[in-house]
Amino acid sequence: MGFDIHGRTRRLELADQELRDFEAVVLASGPEGVVLDRSAFYPGGGGQPADHGVLLWQGVETRIEGVRKNDDLHLIPAEGDPIPPAGTVVRAAVADERRSALMRTHSGLHVLCGVVFRDYGALVTGGNMEPFSARMDFNLPEVPAGFKEAVEDACNAEVAGDRRIDVRVLPREEAFAIPDIIRTATNLVPPDVEQVRVIDIVGLDAQADGGTHVASTKQIGRIKVAKIESKGRGFRRLRIIIGD
Repeated sequence: MGFDIHGRTRRLELADQELRDFEAVVLASGPEGVVLDRSAFYPGGGGQPADHGVLLWQGVETRIEGVRKNDDLHLIPAEGDPIPPAGTVVRAAVADERRSALMRTHSGLHVLCGVVFRDYGALVTGGNMEPFSARMDFNLPEVPAGFKEAVEDACNAEVAGDRRIDVRVLPREEAFAIPDIIRTATNLVPPDVEQVRVIDIVGLDAQADGGTHVASTKQIGRIKVAKIESKGRGFRRLRIIIGD
């Protein structure tokens, strides 16, 4: 089975991160949600939350407020909204403002990760994001003087440098031959994954990653390191805000 298939659904967003509108056929619907034969809704993972949007069918609108990953991808409708029965052809739209904000934020976290690894050798121990705000945890025993300002300046230098952000899908062996491809303290790629999707901020950071990203660092906007917190001995949490 291909890397872009989950259950019975082909995941369109993995190949085209700009896709917002698509047509699909409902394969199943019920209390767990709606299963489509193809979908551009990012289902969530790696700290990036799921997309929102709408399904339009037979003059009806169904609001989608999330995605649940089981054996299939179930789009979760808003409470009380009608759901299309199996066999229905729907026109789907991913909420553009939310997705675009999350793409900028996720790419901003990769810039942060690349800078902290390059300049301080620290690996990631956790992370999470919402549109335009995020946090990333590092195994950083000491915080040097001027660390916050230095990291913020270095991140924004990478943004201004307009580095290209490439997406590649590689055989597992080839992907893991890339130096430092895993930037987390624990390898989170399941052992049965044969094809690895790699997000490469060219010249700065290449990581195994399943999320959605902008095409270049300049599209991220300004990265502000808002706060640094201690999360136990040797662990630091950096909170960032993405601005224009």
